[in-house]
Amino acid sequence: MKWITKTFDQLSLHELYSILQLRARVFIVEQECPYQDLDDKDQQAWHLYGEENGKMLAYARLLPQNVNYPEPSIGRVIVDPSLRGRNIGKELMNRSIAKCEELFKTKKITLSAQCYLIKFYNELGFKEEGEEYEEDFIPHIKMKK
Repeated sequence: MKWITKTFDQLSLHELYSILQLRARVFIVEQECPYQDLDDKDQQAWHLYGEENGKMLAYARLLPQNVNYPEPSIGRVIVDPSLRGRNIGKELMNRSIAKCEELFKTKKITLSAQCYLIKFYNELGFKEEGEEYEEDFIPHIKMKK
């Protein structure tokens, strides 16, 4: 898999379309969660994605400090459903963490995790902070590294 990181302005129209298509397929259709994905934060983000044979297979959005949280954050973490169970999510997150540290010059990272993924994020060094909350009809919890 080829891993690429770009700012919003560096993305081609085809790359942006593929990102939005994957996000909609997983977050809106698969998870049956009607929510406003386009939140005016993509323009401030770095977009890290994995592709193979021109197909977008994994994606994460890296936001700088003071966009979602005082610390940089990782969000919109997705692996194409056809690749689940093959540790692509772990590779995606390890690459996202390293890229955040490089771009934003800090080891402190925050994310809003779907609660069923707490163990996954714990294994990557994230710890729960505060109480569970509902975001877009799905239980979430704030986690920090």
